[in-house]
Amino acid sequence: MAERPSSRGEGRGAPRRPRRGAAWAPALVLACVIGWAPPGHADGGGDQRRAREAVLAGEIRPLGEILQRVQPQLGGEVIATELEREHGRWVYEFKVLRPDGRLVEWYVDARDGSVLKTEVKKGKR
Repeated sequence: MAERPSSRGEGRGAPRRPRRGAAWAPALVLACVIGWAPPGHADGGGDQRRAREAVLAGEIRPLGEILQRVQPQLGGEVIATELEREHGRWVYEFKVLRPDGRLVEWYVDARDGSVLKTEVKKGKR
């Protein structure tokens, strides 16, 4: 069956325009491919790669699982996360902004989700 030109003058061989609202799609795909990372992961995906390798090796639990476990204790909004190796142990660091303006860093064992320590970085006076 032959293709019929549409009423908008788009005949055979005419380039198709993307649907309205689809212009952002290539940018989203590009962001995913180059390793977009949430706040605190501006290292070009290094933390993500290390985390993925450690999860696959069974050395740590996934970030989402650990965050779900400790979220009720945090008392604020997580504004940054990091995965670090400290003293031979994998540690998730959560930077939390509390409603009173204090910035608190939580250090959590990446294997079992236990809170290792917290540090208040700045306070409202």
